[in-house]
Amino acid sequence: MNRFNPAKLQLSKWTAMNPVDKRKHFIVSSLIWSEDGEVVVGCVLEAVFDKQQRTLDWQELRDSAVWLQGWK
Repeated sequence: MNRFNPAKLQLSKWTAMNPVDKRKHFIVSSLIWSEDGEVVVGCVLEAVFDKQQRTLDWQELRDSAVWLQGWK
């Protein structure tokens, strides 16, 4: 289980354990906040390889079987 503060995810680096189409390394390009602006509800990951973006729930990054912190 990866441990981190969701408010500090901006520009953090992640490695996918199961790459798809050579997309393995990602950067959190932006955070998605709740309507009141107090809680992070999601994040936008940008692939380093081709700049493709994907949105996901930030809590999915906690699963160390799917994501590793940093570029490995």
